[in-house]
Amino acid sequence: MQEREPFFSEHLNLPQDHSGTQLNDHLWSRLTAAEKDGVLTALSRSMAMLEIAPDGTLLDANDNFLQLLGYARSELVGQHHRMLCDPVYTQSPAYEDFWRRLHQGETLSGPLQRMRADGSELWLEASCNPVMDAEGRLQKVVSIATDITTHIDDSKESNSVLSALNRSLGVVELSADGLIMSANGNYLKTMEYLADELIGQPHSILCDKEYAAGPEYQAFWRDVCSGRFFSGRFKRCSRNGRTIWWEATYSPVLDAAGKPLKIICIGADVSYRVTREQKDREHLHLLSLGINETDNAVFITDQANRIVFHNSGFTRILGYSASEVIGRHPRELFADQPAIINFIEECYGELTAGRSFHAEELIHDLNDQPLWMSAVVNPILDASGTLINAVCVMTNITNTKMHEVLQYKVLNAMVHEASLEEQMRLLCEEVEHIAPEVIASILSIDASGGLHTLAAPSLPPEYNLALSLLHIGADKGSCGSAAFLGEAVEAIDIETDPRWADYKHLALPLGLRACWSTPIKSADGRVIGTFAFYYRESRGPNPIHHLLVDASIGLCALALEREEARSRIHQLAFYDALTGLPNRSLLLVKANQAIATAARHQTPLAVLFIDLDRFKQINDSLGHQAGDELLRTIATRLQVDARRSDIVGRLSGDEFVMVLAQCDLQRVAEVVKRIQDQISQPCHIDGTAVMPSASIGVSLFPANGEDMEILLHRADLAMYQAKAKNRGRFSFFSDEMNAQAQERMALESALRDALRGGDFALHYQPQIHIEKNRVHGVEALARWHHPQLGNVSPGRFIPIAEECGLIGELGKWALTEACAQLSDWRRRGIEVPSVSVNLSSTNFHDLEIPQFIAHLLQQYQLMPCDLTLEITETVLMDTNPSTNRTICEIHDMGIALAMDDFGTGYSSLGYLRNLPVQELKLDQSFVKDMATDATVSALTNAVIRIGESLSLTVVAEGVEDLAQYELLRQQGCAIAQGYYFARPMPAAQLEIWIGNFNTESISLDL
Repeated sequence: MQEREPFFSEHLNLPQDHSGTQLNDHLWSRLTAAEKDGVLTALSRSMAMLEIAPDGTLLDANDNFLQLLGYARSELVGQHHRMLCDPVYTQSPAYEDFWRRLHQGETLSGPLQRMRADGSELWLEASCNPVMDAEGRLQKVVSIATDITTHIDDSKESNSVLSALNRSLGVVELSADGLIMSANGNYLKTMEYLADELIGQPHSILCDKEYAAGPEYQAFWRDVCSGRFFSGRFKRCSRNGRTIWWEATYSPVLDAAGKPLKIICIGADVSYRVTREQKDREHLHLLSLGINETDNAVFITDQANRIVFHNSGFTRILGYSASEVIGRHPRELFADQPAIINFIEECYGELTAGRSFHAEELIHDLNDQPLWMSAVVNPILDASGTLINAVCVMTNITNTKMHEVLQYKVLNAMVHEASLEEQMRLLCEEVEHIAPEVIASILSIDASGGLHTLAAPSLPPEYNLALSLLHIGADKGSCGSAAFLGEAVEAIDIETDPRWADYKHLALPLGLRACWSTPIKSADGRVIGTFAFYYRESRGPNPIHHLLVDASIGLCALALEREEARSRIHQLAFYDALTGLPNRSLLLVKANQAIATAARHQTPLAVLFIDLDRFKQINDSLGHQAGDELLRTIATRLQVDARRSDIVGRLSGDEFVMVLAQCDLQRVAEVVKRIQDQISQPCHIDGTAVMPSASIGVSLFPANGEDMEILLHRADLAMYQAKAKNRGRFSFFSDEMNAQAQERMALESALRDALRGGDFALHYQPQIHIEKNRVHGVEALARWHHPQLGNVSPGRFIPIAEECGLIGELGKWALTEACAQLSDWRRRGIEVPSVSVNLSSTNFHDLEIPQFIAHLLQQYQLMPCDLTLEITETVLMDTNPSTNRTICEIHDMGIALAMDDFGTGYSSLGYLRNLPVQELKLDQSFVKDMATDATVSALTNAVIRIGESLSLTVVAEGVEDLAQYELLRQQGCAIAQGYYFARPMPAAQLEIWIGNFNTESISLDL
């Protein structure tokens, strides 16, 4: 039935009564409130009423509406209005227009098609009345309707057979020459045509073009017109080209003369049925393929438990043909396998009780090959519960089962921390249980290629011992060859196999005739073992043996690699990776054990703390690989002199420790001297001759401590004492040494607090231009006044700052303070040409120091020429790659560099050639004696001449009297600095000094 919605009478805006007559405004307005309530009650009792929200949500429905559409109120309220409509209609523009007009306040009336709860259709004569608020917005819609289904279907003739046919089937009338004369709605709907599109058209437009033009179609019309009835399924085409399967009867209507008047075709669309049947046939075909082509073995038995069907998989897996199976009982196929007979009897008992049966069992096929099978058997019962068939599906799970069984054995042993040998023995025993014809053997391979028997429970001990004496090679039997080649080696006949020529005398007397060996490889591809099968007859492996090896080889690799990892972890945890010596952890354990033994037997014990001299210089100049090689060499030399009871270990870096058992004061001195002699032997590292030396500190048990931590600490202190005196020496721990160490630690802690708390201050010492008699610049010098320690000299805190890593922070602080002070002087008009700041080598390791200095200059509005950085020879000799890079970057910024303490080292002149230095600071040790020592005076003159030749400014430090000043002036020294002019002083005091210096004439005899 065609959808007629929306057909609305736009002028109706009042409720209608059950006859559809309209209540006019005048009549409604004359009614009292009670009368209006009565009218509404009557409407509610006689008509279906529905309330709808503006968004389409169903708010309420009266009992008539619910009964009419077959819903309960709870099924409607809260749902959307579209659930009552044809889904096609709700997606159409007409449905949108319906709601648009209601929102505009229009009352819409007319016939509406709606859907009942059971999916059937009905027609309502309805009036949809919008209820608007004061601002013209839709509040809700009240719909009042009556059922007009029986009236609107003008073709309804409930008692007429023809009407029933017309409603349920498609009917088309055709002329004798094949033209369509009429068609009912069902036919038009099926063929997707409108009546005026189809009436008068030839019947052939509904047929496939090729068929309509062929002789078969012509014969069909010829027979129909001759009075023959045709029934069947016909392929037709809808208006949109969709294939329609039309199940129909073509009935000719003949006149009295037997001539055709018309042909009436009555039929129905059975496309769905045809498609379903086609799918069913395809499904049955696929089901047949699935049963026959599956890898599973399937067979079906009848009521007498005889096999009536088996698929091709049954033959492939078990080897039985149809003639060997059909009509036989399953127990007949496995009569010589007791386990399977028991399995079949248990299965049959379950099936007769109507229960399915599942089990896994090891069976043998027709060729006596073992297979693990998983069988699932399902009973087929008749209506009375009697077993009439059983369907058995058997799956080959040999590979999976082998992995499962073998892995359970081995992994369970691993979990319980069984030894590697125990794990491998369990694996061999399980393999031999599954395949009794093999003798299993597992060997490991050490780093030198030696073979070692891990497990071979069925081989004699003397044979296993003989194998453990072998090394891998191309002709070393099956296992040695497999390990050497990295691939499986199969010796079908040991007696004639050339790889067994030298070893067959070991195997043949034991009845071993063949051997198949497979290499066990680690994750990185290394051969770490072999897994071998021996046979008592000349033969090779069968498929089941390959499966066993495939299932076992991974377990072997896992177990061997796990053992390797455990050994490696132990090595990493307790031994130094570079030298192989015990690390700190193991050293402490062993040393404490040795101390406990010494305490128990009241014997002396010595702890030696050994530190290589100038190791950093070797490491930096020759590279880390050379440094590592030197450490290995020293470790070897230490072990040479060690007794079995002695302990040698490496702490870190270039620090080694020796614990000498039963060693008193007299003997330890001899041992230390011998160790130093051994260490100092020349050696070649990376092609360079090196003369190593070491400083050694010694502590004694029990005099210096009773546990290893204390003894080690005090030996460390003694080592520093030895290194402080001179490198290549040794020293014993003393109480004074401990006091010095405690003082140093306290000073280090105070130094850290001072940097954080601002206890440091800069003092400034002027530098005087001798010829021009004016201030050349000032040198900034760090000073530290501690509340308890008083004034701490730079000679004390600078070395500590270098050792504990604070010197870099101290240098940055000095730079920041000096730049801030110079900026303040400039702002207040105090004439200070430049400031010099001392930096350590650590500062030049910092690749960010150039950016730090540039930021300071910008922050305090200074020029690069306002700052000079003083560096020592240690900076110039530093081989750290970052040092030269940093120096060059600072030089490129225009900042002057001065070499401090020039003349005290042995290589300064060589470095002057390559480094961008602008000043030489003549060390005060030369200036001090130049007035009394002609040689020293000559040296100072030579340095000044060197500076002139290299266009470098020479600054003489430590000028304390007039004689020194006069000599420097005569030798042409440019700049002087020292107590003769002024001591280092705070900034405020320097300002006063500069003021006096600029206003007073300073004569040479001051």
